Amino acid sequence: MIHLLATGGTIAMQQDPAAGGNVPALGGQAMLDLVGSLGTEHEVRVEDWERLPGVHRGPVELWALRDRVAAIVSAPDAPVGVVITHGTDTLEETAYLIARTVPPQVPVVLTGSMRTSSDLHWDGPRNLRDAVAVAGHPGARGRGAMVVFAGGIVDGRDVTKLDAFATDAFGSPHAPLLGAVESGVPRFFRAADPDRPLLPATDLARPVAVVSLILGDDGGLVDCARDRFDGLVIEGFGRGNVPPGAVASIQRWLDAGKPVVLASRCPYGEVGGEYAFEGGGGQLLRLGVVPAGRRPTSLARLELALCLSAGMRYGGSPA
Repeated sequence: MIHLLATGGTIAMQQDPAAGGNVPALGGQAMLDLVGSLGTEHEVRVEDWERLPGVHRGPVELWALRDRVAAIVSAPDAPVGVVITHGTDTLEETAYLIARTVPPQVPVVLTGSMRTSSDLHWDGPRNLRDAVAVAGHPGARGRGAMVVFAGGIVDGRDVTKLDAFATDAFGSPHAPLLGAVESGVPRFFRAADPDRPLLPATDLARPVAVVSLILGDDGGLVDCARDRFDGLVIEGFGRGNVPPGAVASIQRWLDAGKPVVLASRCPYGEVGGEYAFEGGGGQLLRLGVVPAGRRPTSLARLELALCLSAGMRYGGSPA
């Protein structure tokens, strides 16, 4: 049995002339009725969890969804796989949260669409059929959260939305694809890692700010965030370089004992330590700023929030 958890998003939207655009409209079963055959031998159990745009889900709602997934995969009658239909704007956050906190034995496949069922070229049917195929495939066991979109299979720890409108919107800039679905048949490119470490986080209550620095930045926004937030992700230039005027404000975060993570505004590559000039990435790392690693800014922020909840350092090492 495959458990379909319908949470909303574009895949569940239709055009509403009165509203002037796309709005949530379809429950899980109504969506399946429009899609037609899923091409699977498994029974599909439908649960309508929410009918929300992705951006309407905050930390409390996101954690509640995570808890529901954890309950499904740990139940005595756990399915062979879970499929979550989800809004694409925040799909990467949900996938990452599940990948980092829920045991990976039962595959959890997230998908959605970039077009609605009111559009001529609705991509929902293909994505949903592919997601169901992956969730029910024996090779998916032990892989945890994955995103299936436009024929690609992306590890939930690596996924990023790279295009605001194209139907092949998702990829993994910091890692190779996990696999692909070809003519409805999943193919995996590397072995599963069912023994991966998980973060023992209990919520997403610890607030983490993101500040993208600009040319000539004096660190004003960095300072403004310090009293309201428990952690900070700085989005610097290139290899993590920032304007020299912002260094003092970053140092004040560190002096207050609050973690600062350094990410790059570049979609590919990581921050590094080879630049030693004032504001250079190397200088910041020597001050005690932590490199984001192979994570975009959005996932670095979520990683830090989870680590704060778990009482651990960024990346999951003991505090």
